Amino acid sequence: MDLTQSFYNAMAAHYDKLFLDWTASVHEHAAILDALFRAYGFDPGASVLDCACGIGTQAIGLAALGYRVTASDISDGALKEARQRAAANGVQIRFGHADFRALADTFSGRFDIVIAMDNALPHMLTGGALEAAVRSMIGQTKMNGLFVASIRDYDGLLPEKPAYTQPYIHKTKKGQHVSFQTWDWEGDHYRFTQYIIDDEETLEIHKFDCEYRAVRREELTKLLLAGGCRDVAWKLPEDTGWYQPIVIARK
Repeated sequence: MDLTQSFYNAMAAHYDKLFLDWTASVHEHAAILDALFRAYGFDPGASVLDCACGIGTQAIGLAALGYRVTASDISDGALKEARQRAAANGVQIRFGHADFRALADTFSGRFDIVIAMDNALPHMLTGGALEAAVRSMIGQTKMNGLFVASIRDYDGLLPEKPAYTQPYIHKTKKGQHVSFQTWDWEGDHYRFTQYIIDDEETLEIHKFDCEYRAVRREELTKLLLAGGCRDVAWKLPEDTGWYQPIVIARK
């Protein structure tokens, strides 16, 4: 089991604590994505593959809007959590374990839209791994379909290489949740530790370690065009309301 799988397996039961209100975020994220899909000519009823679904934060909301959602992840712990949450929210989603560098090994069909949100692509720690992921994702996208992903604004972060993120403090009925990351840089790679502090009836501190490679927008754009996309556009947070830059590529 690699570092990324171990990270998300361990995080699965705590991931929703990164949000002030996870359920509200599910519907907010779906509304933003729905608006983007509609702008490119896709309505609820379109087939969507969420190939880095985590605990279902985007997949569940899109299914609730009427999209035909298939969801996959490399983490069995995250998939277990996502299945439970989909059932609790009364939505139908087809789930599968898949490495998004090799989606064709799991899925025979193609999809109108393939998404990989919440900074999933920077887990690819080499240019070759990122290229394989992009080719795999575009390969599962129908002709004239969309690939949509969000990543951190590494174009803005790399000149400074910050050592930590600003903490999020979410008040609860019993106290508060605090979350933040510390970053240890080496070139364009950084090892990070995700801290989640439950300060409610009892104090619990959780920490999870993983690694990213900072991916610039130019690098990803070139890979998408080389991988078979004919149009690539970047939408910044002020354009969409999403908390990260979003790339939209038309196959």
